[in-house]
Amino acid sequence: MMTNEAFDKPVAVSVGLGFKREIATLDEMHEFLSECSAGSRGPLREAALQACSAARKSGASVALARKALIAFASARGILWDDDEVEPMVASTALRQAVNGYAA
Repeated sequence: MMTNEAFDKPVAVSVGLGFKREIATLDEMHEFLSECSAGSRGPLREAALQACSAARKSGASVALARKALIAFASARGILWDDDEVEPMVASTALRQAVNGYAA
């Protein structure tokens, strides 16, 4: 069964020309990452998708999925709020997402 849990705080990303999109749930995160253009795809996106899928399917950490989304958005330069970026937390979240949720 898929769950759609909400984040403790939405993640705001830039979606072009000064427009932002707030991602507040696992479903919104999955939709956003699935819509990414081919140029945005790579290991960070895959790790974020894996963390999101794990949280939706098995109740894994929603906070970890959120951190993986922040790491992806930060690396792509689309994270709206620079205060969200915590480099050590983001890199740890990515490492956990890749190592802990690899299929």
